Amino acid sequence: MTGKNLVYIIGFMGSGKSTAGKKLAALLEWTFIDLDRKIEEKAGKTIPQIFAQDGEEQFRQIETDILKSVKGLTETIVSTGGGTPCHGDNMDLMLETGLTIYLKMTPQQLTNRLLESTGERPLIKNIPDDQLFEFIEKKLAVREKWYTRANIIIEGINLDISRLHSLIKADLIN
Repeated sequence: MTGKNLVYIIGFMGSGKSTAGKKLAALLEWTFIDLDRKIEEKAGKTIPQIFAQDGEEQFRQIETDILKSVKGLTETIVSTGGGTPCHGDNMDLMLETGLTIYLKMTPQQLTNRLLESTGERPLIKNIPDDQLFEFIEKKLAVREKWYTRANIIIEGINLDISRLHSLIKADLIN
């Protein structure tokens, strides 16, 4: 493993990255950073506004810039956006500078969670409910090649934060 005390949590939208990140940061007494909130702060607008007004390419550039700005931090948990690892050299950067954790979920588990929040997520806001599963299944299949490069892959449904905490602590010793 890495023996680094910067942890990136990756996974598909709706997999619980922010929730898990906050809980881990509290257990470790570390700082928590939600990459999406940092993007909104830098841009001065919400992520849906960035997508609508500036496009996904501009969003991804801001995302990469902010990711690069956190790479030197220590004792920090970073919750990334679902697409963060899949663009540019972002996954390589995260693997080089910290411990990456993939919260793995099935397309059906993700669909069940995301059906309640489609309006606030730019990539799925225009997808009808009856087509959401197919969209997630296809998008997840594309993203898996990045996600599965993570140092730790753990089931995101019914996530055992204590177990994940132990895995991180063990990594810090190595």
